[in-house]
Order: sequence, then structure tokens, then C-alpha cells
Amino acid sequence: MALPPDQKPSPADQRALAQQDVFMREVDEALREDQLKDVLHKHGVLIGVAVVALLLAFGGWLWWRDSQKAEAGEAGEQYMVALDQVEAGRLAQAYGDLEPLARDAPDGTAAAAKLMQAGIALEQGNRAQAGKLFAEVAADDDTPKPYRDLATIREVAVNFDALPPETVIARLKPLATPGNAWFGAAGELVGAAYLKQGRNELAGPLFAQIAKDKTVPDTLRSRARQLAGLLGVDAVEDVRAALADSPVAAAPAAAPSQE
Repeated sequence: MALPPDQKPSPADQRALAQQDVFMREVDEALREDQLKDVLHKHGVLIGVAVVALLLAFGGWLWWRDSQKAEAGEAGEQYMVALDQVEAGRLAQAYGDLEPLARDAPDGTAAAAKLMQAGIALEQGNRAQAGKLFAEVAADDDTPKPYRDLATIREVAVNFDALPPETVIARLKPLATPGNAWFGAAGELVGAAYLKQGRNELAGPLFAQIAKDKTVPDTLRSRARQLAGLLGVDAVEDVRAALADSPVAAAPAAAPSQE
């Protein structure tokens, strides 16, 4: 019902407009209901299949998540059992217990198992097997980077005498930088490779950097300080601390004569 813009609707006209509005809403709802029925009639089976597939996928994801947690927990227990065997000196038993983990466990656990196997092989004097296991971990792109970096350092250390110095430097120089978690271990090997090349001017400052880095283990810092000194590079920041770390200072003083 249309009214001139300047004419105020009467109460009867207002009731008529309200009734018309209610009627239009009812028609609109009925139309949408008919459209929904038509869609369900034409595509009801497909929609049902899609809903079921979605529920199955969600259920599968929940199962996978729980199974991964259970698998990781079981692998962790097996690893601890093998570690107990190592501490008890049963190295061959521990090596065998680690084999399923090294082969089938999730990436991080498998890498840890192989690293322990490599350590056992070194303890047993089998350097070739140890180097092989370290190399496998270092080359596995699915393994977390800290494991790969550690395996790279250990592999190079095991094979250091047989590797050309330039190979050692190329593989470890990215890790032999201050601030890197492996700076001390990698830097010492790179410095030794420089010495093999006769590049003392590079080895000395590198050993001095290691000696001054307080994040590096004390034994390694002390060794690097001595090497830097032999190469004519002053790596002593605190004379008292250096003397305390020296083997001479660490030796017990002779007891005074009682005569």
C-alpha cells in the first residue's frame, strides 16, 4: 500500500502495512524452505556422503594423533632401556635394543638411537661402523638440524685423519662461528685442519676465539688457549683464571717437610 510522502499513515494503514510485512516474511521463509527441500532432494546423498567423509577424516586425525603420542612414548621407553644397558656396560645388548628404534622410530628418536649406536661402535673400536652411522644421520634431511650438526661433527672427527683438510673446513666452517652452539667442537677441528695446511695465521686466531668464548666447555677452552699460545696468539683475558686452569696449578702442592 503506497502513500504520498507528505501524508501520515492512519492506524488502519499501519496495521495493513504490518500485516503485509508479516505476509512477505512468511512467503520468503516458505520459498527458502522449498528451495532447501529441492536441494536435499537432488543432492541429499552427496551431502550425506560429504558429512560422513568429514567425520571419518576428523576421527582418523584424532586416531593418528593419539597413535603418534603412544608410539613416541613407547620409543622413548625403549631408548631409556638401551641407555640403562649402556650404563651397565652391556654394549652389545644395548646396540641390538636400539636397532628397531634406529630403523622405525620417528625422526628425532631414530636419530638419537643411531647416534648412540655410533657411540657404542666407537667404544667397541669399530670406527668404520661409527662413521657410517654418523654419516647417515648427517645426510638425513628429515632429521632435526641439531642432530644433523652433531652427527656431522662426530663423522668428521672419526674420519679426520683420512679427510683432506679442505673437506674438513668446507663441512664444518658454517658451524665454526661464534654464537653457534657447536662453535667450540667444530672450531677446534677447523683449526686443526688449518694446521695441517700450514695456515697458522688462521688457526691461531680461531683457537684464541674459542679460548675466549665462555659458552665453550672449560676443557676445550683451556686446550684452545694453549694451542693459540703455541702459535703466538695471546688468548689470555684473565691471568688468574688461566693459571687456575693450567695442569701445573691443578696439581696438589707438595707437603712441607716435617724435619
